[in-house]
Amino acid sequence: MARTWAAARELKLRQTAIDWLKFRTDDGAVPLTRDEILDFKFEGDSFRLQPTQQGIRKPAVFDAALSIQTVYRPPGKERPYDDTVGADGLIRYMWRGDDPALAENRALRRAMELELPLIWFIGVGMKPALFQAVCPVYIIEEEPELQRFVIAPMDEEAFVRRPTDGDTVLQATIKRYMSRETKVRLHQPVFRSTVLRAYEDRCAVCNLGHRELLDAAHIIPDSHDLGIASVVNGMALCKIHHAAFDSFLMGIRPDHVVQIRPDLLEEVDGPMLQHGLKELHGKPLMKLPSARGERPKRELLDMAYGRFLAGTAA
Repeated sequence: MARTWAAARELKLRQTAIDWLKFRTDDGAVPLTRDEILDFKFEGDSFRLQPTQQGIRKPAVFDAALSIQTVYRPPGKERPYDDTVGADGLIRYMWRGDDPALAENRALRRAMELELPLIWFIGVGMKPALFQAVCPVYIIEEEPELQRFVIAPMDEEAFVRRPTDGDTVLQATIKRYMSRETKVRLHQPVFRSTVLRAYEDRCAVCNLGHRELLDAAHIIPDSHDLGIASVVNGMALCKIHHAAFDSFLMGIRPDHVVQIRPDLLEEVDGPMLQHGLKELHGKPLMKLPSARGERPKRELLDMAYGRFLAGTAA
């Protein structure tokens, strides 16, 4: 390929790649392996979208970075770079190293200046490595004193650079919008893929194995303190057991035993209640992650079970 590309052609490749990833992942719902991501072609030629060892990919023929990557680490294992959630709900992506003039950092800064869409590959599992493709994302700000960029995932027609001069009602509205988009387009799909992969696409309570009928349920309400994809704060639950758990019809003890609200145990209301809930009372969970480090955190289950007991006593 030629060393110099027209800006329009570079943008066309970005948009083609984003459309292709959305199609391959069912609009971000399904993670991909590295080999699956390598299937991408542009104008008949293979074109690598994903960084390899580096966290930032800028093709030599591009004016700015094309994609970024965050590797998966099991709970308790530190990532090479500490990407965090700010108080405004937006993601911070760390520079590579501490030199602002490093080529990869300049490539990201250029993408910010040109307001170009990027692809973010977020690791959600290993053996094989699985990545959630979140796209498009935009760099809307740099925080050089903290050596990081501010990232917001949103579609091109919704993209707006975050205002930084003052705190008007409009600016506050834009910040809330971007924070909401970050949760919907990044946190939720990454959390879902991480949890369902850990539970091998099975409901923890009944072992149902149809992914389309499964949710990634939070044990306690989502918290930035636990990270973007905190598998230890999640369980794979089918939709009926997710609803029962969230509405305190069903609790799960810290020792992984299912409890059904006492008044339901006395109720007679057909086979769904009988077999779907009542018969599970006192039974252990049927599915847990094989990796102990990915199993529900005991203190989180304890908190959730306390809320369940408070609800049954009301």
